[in-house]
Amino acid sequence: MQSIRLLSPRLANQIAAGEVVERPASVVKELIENSLDAGADRIDIDIELGGAKLIRVRDTGIGIAREDLPLALSRHATSKIIELEDLEGVATLGFRGEALASIGSVSRLTLSANAEAGNAGWCAVTEGREMAVAVQPTPHARGATVEVRDLFFNTPARRKFLRTEKTEYARIEEVVKKLALSRFDVDFSLRHNNKTVHQFRAATDQTQWERRVAAVCGAAFMAEARFIDVERNGLRLWGWLAAPTFSRSQADLQYFFVNGRCVRDRMVTHAVRQAYRDVMYQNRHAAFVLFIELDPGAVDVNVHPTKHEVRFRDSRAVHDFLFHHLHRAVAAMGPGTQRSNTLASQLPADEHSGAGVMQVSGRDSRGQTSDYYQHAIDLSQKSSGALREMRELYGAANAASHDDRQARTNVPFTGAGEQARSQGQSAPALGYAVAQILGIYILAQNERGLVIVDMHAAHERIIYEQMKTAYERQAVATQPLLVPESLSVSQSEADCAETSAELFRELGFDVHRAGPETLLVRSIPALLRGVDVALLVRDVLADILTHGNSDRLSARSDEILSTIACRGSVRANRQLTIAEMNALLRQMEVTERSGQCNHGRPTWAQLTLEQLDKLFLRGR
Repeated sequence: MQSIRLLSPRLANQIAAGEVVERPASVVKELIENSLDAGADRIDIDIELGGAKLIRVRDTGIGIAREDLPLALSRHATSKIIELEDLEGVATLGFRGEALASIGSVSRLTLSANAEAGNAGWCAVTEGREMAVAVQPTPHARGATVEVRDLFFNTPARRKFLRTEKTEYARIEEVVKKLALSRFDVDFSLRHNNKTVHQFRAATDQTQWERRVAAVCGAAFMAEARFIDVERNGLRLWGWLAAPTFSRSQADLQYFFVNGRCVRDRMVTHAVRQAYRDVMYQNRHAAFVLFIELDPGAVDVNVHPTKHEVRFRDSRAVHDFLFHHLHRAVAAMGPGTQRSNTLASQLPADEHSGAGVMQVSGRDSRGQTSDYYQHAIDLSQKSSGALREMRELYGAANAASHDDRQARTNVPFTGAGEQARSQGQSAPALGYAVAQILGIYILAQNERGLVIVDMHAAHERIIYEQMKTAYERQAVATQPLLVPESLSVSQSEADCAETSAELFRELGFDVHRAGPETLLVRSIPALLRGVDVALLVRDVLADILTHGNSDRLSARSDEILSTIACRGSVRANRQLTIAEMNALLRQMEVTERSGQCNHGRPTWAQLTLEQLDKLFLRGR
């Protein structure tokens, strides 16, 4: 063993560079964050050969005084913290004072700056050997410029691990996009190989913010995004949340910022996934650009060398805050919600603070429900929306002016639609039913064009939401069977039914064991009249056997209710009258999460008049 000795400044900085400077994108991130901390309102980034040859970042910040230039390139030198207590409430993006020294140890670095008015600046140069810094005058406006050339020129093993120019540039571009999202008030420009790639202009209002978000995340994201802005107990959450139908195969459109810092956090990921749980299809990922603001003392940003991770002092409170408001926002994404519409207060007063959830769908332009369907909506809410009652209601309504034969063949905006229009009412969000095709889809016309609804998927969501509400209130209405139904089951299924009798009662079933391998069903949930009782009970038993003990069953109750709703919803090839179709559309408009079925598939689609015209080359 050799004797203990101090590391040389060069080696110590290169070791630190191994943590901070992983690749050219890491350099860009550190330099831009320094510029933002310096109060810059414009940042220009020039890249050559994916950053391997040149990285230049110029800003209009406060600059650096001549006497501070050598210190700026020293290890652990910073103006952002002084005492240990300052680490407990870091409000800047950088604070360790190691970035410039680490970068300078593995590159040819030039730092030019001016902290005064005029054009008389100073330049500091270091080339990564013994870290000696030479200072000389240079013309420079107020602000700073950091030029990094020949990255890893003196550490060939690190340079060997760089990817292709295209790959390294793509990572730089992603860093710039993240930082552009974090500060809407700053101009960003990105050039690669002397060609301007991005020019993000400073944004001062929500419309301009959305233009920048669209430029970063794409117009398709913005078309499906809803704006959220809520605040409670010192926590503020705002940003854009994409509809579940805009799900992704990977988590490549997930931007989460804590006090302006883009981070990855398992707790945040879990809260978002839970909020989308009922509406996200299989292994898809949500898309969002979200910002949370809280007291800097309530979050520890000093837990990772690259500062990509944070630790919340009260992670449970933050998780619950995120989940509650994101869950409500996703629930409100139904027919008729407007893109990027601020989630205005539509929740009861005790459900929100400052702002609430998005505009409730199924309203006309004045925020009123069409009178023609109000009674149907009221009835659907009071009776949990059984389609049989809708058939009776609308059969009577149509009989006043049309016979059933005419109701089945109504053309667009006749009957109910014409009556609504004559009363000066605009069409509901999903419009009025026109026809049913192949026993599967409902065609409807609204003010935008054609609406296509998967009737089974839509009705499945309606029943599911109604059963969840009733189950939470422990008020699932039951319907006695005229003739109790006897089921032949296996002994394990009979044992399961006997031990889970209380759960069956909570779900609205009356199931008794009538023999070693026989069950007797005397009642089922009132929502499911006309369902195949034997098949439904077997499915519930299968879920119970799969999920195991009562504690796990409680956590998996939504999955069991989803199974029940799937079996109890209107089946394909069932013919509905125009009145029944309209009743289903109205229920969709007042049901949370009705844009997706229980499995995350979309329940309806809109074809605008422009899209229809394009299909048939009209106007050409």
